[in-house]
Amino acid sequence: GLFQEADKGTLFLDEIGELSLPLQVKLLRVLQESEIRPVGSTKSVQVDVRVIAATQKNLEEEVAKGNFREDLFYRLNVLSIHLPPLRDRLEDVPLLMDHFINKFNRQLGKSIRSVSPAAIAILLAYHWPGNIRELENIIERAVVLSDEDQLLPELLPPALTDRLEPAYDGETDRAYSLKYAKKMLEEKMIISALK
Repeated sequence: GLFQEADKGTLFLDEIGELSLPLQVKLLRVLQESEIRPVGSTKSVQVDVRVIAATQKNLEEEVAKGNFREDLFYRLNVLSIHLPPLRDRLEDVPLLMDHFINKFNRQLGKSIRSVSPAAIAILLAYHWPGNIRELENIIERAVVLSDEDQLLPELLPPALTDRLEPAYDGETDRAYSLKYAKKMLEEKMIISALK
């Protein structure tokens, strides 16, 4: 049904690596033959759909393990774009924060204008195992909880603030230091450029 709706357009398949083997067979047939057979019908219908697929899994490894069909992998892998995890591109965090703040301001009728330097430092020091979806969730939570026009560190989940490294001198918490956050961001960017 989704292929029929997307005819002459684009269909985005998220987490393609989670697709079961029987569904992989059906998807491969659609991609190879450009036709579908609606449920309960005996006739095939031609479709012209551009497919974009995304996954967090390494599909080449999944093919080697037998979890993903090799023929489907090659059919999908016409143009591959690797997007590094958020922890490897911390320079994107401020831009994404602004985007999500604007989004949730509209949705929730709020007027958050900024993020405190201390909260920014915490967000830049975090390792982001959940990538952009985790950042979006954290910003939504902070916007919901905020009574002011600025997002403060106490609005961030304890999972972020509990993992902070101890202070340099016992008095100044490194996580609240913009100098430290800038240094860490620069270091990651230099390493990334060298790679």
